[in-house]
Amino acid sequence: MIEFSTWDILRNLLLAARWTILLSIVAFIGGGLLGLVIMAMRTSRLALPRRIAWAYIELFQGTPLLMQLFLAFFGLALFGLNIPAWLAAGLALILWTAGFLAEIWRGCVEAIPRGQWEASASLAMSRYEQMRYVVLPQAMRIAIAPTVGFSVQVVKGTALTSIIGFVELSKASTMISNATFQPFTVFAFTALLYFLLCWPLSIASRHLERKHHAAYRR
Repeated sequence: MIEFSTWDILRNLLLAARWTILLSIVAFIGGGLLGLVIMAMRTSRLALPRRIAWAYIELFQGTPLLMQLFLAFFGLALFGLNIPAWLAAGLALILWTAGFLAEIWRGCVEAIPRGQWEASASLAMSRYEQMRYVVLPQAMRIAIAPTVGFSVQVVKGTALTSIIGFVELSKASTMISNATFQPFTVFAFTALLYFLLCWPLSIASRHLERKHHAAYRR
């Protein structure tokens, strides 16, 4: 039987952690861009875009991410679209992330006092100009803390992609544990790596939230 040192276990987990980080970045950036579109539709004056955005948010917030991963990987195969696990994982996480970010950002936009809308309208600004020059700059300050906080959930969500065969940190830990017969060591290191990825984001979120509240009180 091949002997695995502690360093061998940690090194392989660190290599797998790269894919967790990459998938988190892809999901957050892709979900952020799509979330902006959904947020714009959700705050539109037109009823149809609002209803479509509402249905999208309810669908992806109201169903488990695990089921969404299954549908992205196995469901598309029913239509003859055999996509690799990494693509299905990225697609599902982007759609899931967009649903939550869109709702977070909608709340931030609606938190801007109505007087800001009325003041910009009195300057003959269009709806687009109101959003771009008046509302969004203020909403972005409110949105920073909850957005950074949600990024922790995105990192944790990548662990579920192991169920469709994507080899990230969670999947690698199971494979290494089966090969080394050292589950305690393997999963202790895995938990530590997830903590090191998520803890700085949590600290940053709390710091930004306190900073925003302090600025608001001033």
